[in-house]
Amino acid sequence: MKINRRELLGYSAAALGVAAIGLPKIAKAAAGELTIAYNVNLPSWDPTTGPSAVNPTIQGLYQSVFDQIVSQKPDLSFAPGLLTEWGWNDDRTKVTMTVREGVKWHDGSPFTPEDVVWSLQRAGDEKTGNPIQFVWKNVNNFKIDGNKITGDVVQFDPVYFKWMSFLTGYILPKAYYEKVGAEGFEKAPIGTGPYMVEKFERNAFLRLKANPNYWGGKPAFENVTIKFVTDAASRVAEIESGSSQVTLEIPYEEYDRLIAKDGLAGSIKNVSDIGMIFFNNKDAMLDKNVRQAAVMAVDKELLVKRLLRGYGQPIDTLETPEYAAYDPSIKVEHNPEKAKKLLAASGYSTKKPAKFTIQTTKGFKPKDYEMVQAIVGMWRKVGIEAEIEVYEIAKHYELRAAHKLAPAAFYNWGNSIGDPTTSTGFAMFGPSPHSSWKTDDLDAKIGPLWGEKDEAKRIAGWKAVDKYIAEEAYVLPLIQYAQPIVHSKKVNVVQHISGALLPALMTPA
Repeated sequence: MKINRRELLGYSAAALGVAAIGLPKIAKAAAGELTIAYNVNLPSWDPTTGPSAVNPTIQGLYQSVFDQIVSQKPDLSFAPGLLTEWGWNDDRTKVTMTVREGVKWHDGSPFTPEDVVWSLQRAGDEKTGNPIQFVWKNVNNFKIDGNKITGDVVQFDPVYFKWMSFLTGYILPKAYYEKVGAEGFEKAPIGTGPYMVEKFERNAFLRLKANPNYWGGKPAFENVTIKFVTDAASRVAEIESGSSQVTLEIPYEEYDRLIAKDGLAGSIKNVSDIGMIFFNNKDAMLDKNVRQAAVMAVDKELLVKRLLRGYGQPIDTLETPEYAAYDPSIKVEHNPEKAKKLLAASGYSTKKPAKFTIQTTKGFKPKDYEMVQAIVGMWRKVGIEAEIEVYEIAKHYELRAAHKLAPAAFYNWGNSIGDPTTSTGFAMFGPSPHSSWKTDDLDAKIGPLWGEKDEAKRIAGWKAVDKYIAEEAYVLPLIQYAQPIVHSKKVNVVQHISGALLPALMTPA
């Protein structure tokens, strides 16, 4: 079964830099006032079209103004939102949805089932430029009866409803959007979310005001100012000087230093973002012994301990404990001596090493380049000589789409809905433009799972695929990242496992 699947573009920018020096002036959050030093800019206000729509780093901004179709709790579980109920009929040929009543748009107009249908139809129309159109097009012919919506399934997609809590899964105001158009919406966006846009200066700041009519309850902070501070050292200075009360994605060593200061606290949890090394089915990587040796030689525990100061979790598959197909029984041993024997069986040794290039970003994720340096050192000890090539993340996307990555390439992968299709699936299925390993044996195992209607069988199938990938060493999973957040002790912060920083979850201490 061939599909054309797109995937998440753009992941958290790395947090690297040095702290500004100066006396600490810890912020006292004024009643109803909150200032956040954010790590990326906001390029566009439409959360359903263009590259911005699939950039996980800005979803927290979108979720502050717009509601997603289905809500997602901080632990990644799904919850009623603008839809109070949703599901399939018995044979998976129809979908049913119940729309929450009494919700208002930021301009005071009523939110209706027509808004839901219009948004879903717009998302499924390839002309609108929704990057996840391949999901939304699978249901059409919607019908409205009161606050109930039904739709016909064109092609069964088991993650259709999960995507409603993910990238582009937002509802926009039909009447308002049609009145002002795309340009007008960009200038004055409205949603049903917990905050309303008060002022927006591109590349500078965003000023939000609490939505007094929010269906989920008015948020605790009346006013929120989000400064776009893309430099990590500057974010450290913001929090240390008291200019901001909350910041995120700073170097782990700075996190440890800052939370030890009077008046500051921190939250650091493993999020749904992993570090991995793609293998490409060419050159030395066509040799299973080389692949297995490359995996066995890497001491992931040491990488976390030495480079990431103990933050993060070593992983052996492209599933983390929060994902639906996580299987803790799948383990890949760290065994340099066995790696040497495998290489020797293929005629390689430290004196006659297997050679290939490994590509990596430098500063895109915490210690990405340093991690690759350490891995290359571990490989050298067993008989692999890898040359490091540094590139920008945009180049990685270009090469991966063209199937021209080097035999090994570092990358990070996010999957906040925790479904195996959006981790193992997109990363490893040959027809996917976002996979690197493309071989018929693996595709034959993955292909039938895309449309599997029996959920238990589907998840079991993905676990079997993950086990096969680990045995064949088709990819090198490394770590699940931990996201550092530093905040004033005057502010309570609830961390979301998706990595989205949500001011609506913050309260005065």
